Amino acid sequence: MTLAAYKLPDYEKRILRAEQLAENLSFAEEALLFYEQVAQFQKALCAGLPKEWGEQSIVPTDGYLRSELNFIALLPHYPNFLAIVELRAPRPLAAAAGMLARQGSAAWTALLGDYWANGAMADSDSGSPADNGRDPLQEFLAQGFLLPYAEFVAGHLTVPASENTQYVCPKCSSLPLLGVLRPEGDGGKRFLRCAFCAHEWDFRRILCPACGEEREEKLPVFVAEQFPHIRVESCETCKHYLRTIDLTKDGNAVPEVDDLAAIPLTLWAQEHGYARIHPNLLGT
Repeated sequence: MTLAAYKLPDYEKRILRAEQLAENLSFAEEALLFYEQVAQFQKALCAGLPKEWGEQSIVPTDGYLRSELNFIALLPHYPNFLAIVELRAPRPLAAAAGMLARQGSAAWTALLGDYWANGAMADSDSGSPADNGRDPLQEFLAQGFLLPYAEFVAGHLTVPASENTQYVCPKCSSLPLLGVLRPEGDGGKRFLRCAFCAHEWDFRRILCPACGEEREEKLPVFVAEQFPHIRVESCETCKHYLRTIDLTKDGNAVPEVDDLAAIPLTLWAQEHGYARIHPNLLGT
């Protein structure tokens, strides 16, 4: 795929949706307005990447997204990202950003390199969601910055057809962040959206993305009156859940943004003993 053929992610749509939801959902206003500032930075970073890439190939030599990280293109922008977080984030995250900013490029390279290699991965032995033991504040400071870069590189990768069910992202081997039901025929087709690079791949409706459970009676779905277009798709076998945005019920929803606004659903799931397969950017 050439740069000319690549369509940049629509960050403006994400920003406008965050503004709209912040006006209507007071309990999520602070989180959404902070995300809006982060998305503004991500939009600018992603838009500048084609020019900064130069003549080198965007696709890693082995075709695997995580193989290479272009620090030359990335590191000059990291201080600005940390400054935005320090100014706009809730106090604990702002303090963590300020501390990291003072540590300098060696610390930045170590943090970003570790997340690029290991972030959002499943446990290598069980295949289930990994408990990586990372500080969630440090996780955000890596993920929030690298997401537009990962999305940009992933957009240039092609995925060979596979007859096997893909429980992790076929482009970067990461866990799914959420599900998306997109209109198809008289119903909706289910996709999983990657927590690392935002790639979407199709996935069976009646199947747990965490453990492979396929008995329908073990896979209850919960929907709250406040969020009729957001499904909590749970599994009684492994006690994990996937939050799924149903675009057949609200075509104006923007999956990654509507997910950030659904804070009460996170609290409900935790109270009922379900763990999310992978948290969103803001850790909910």
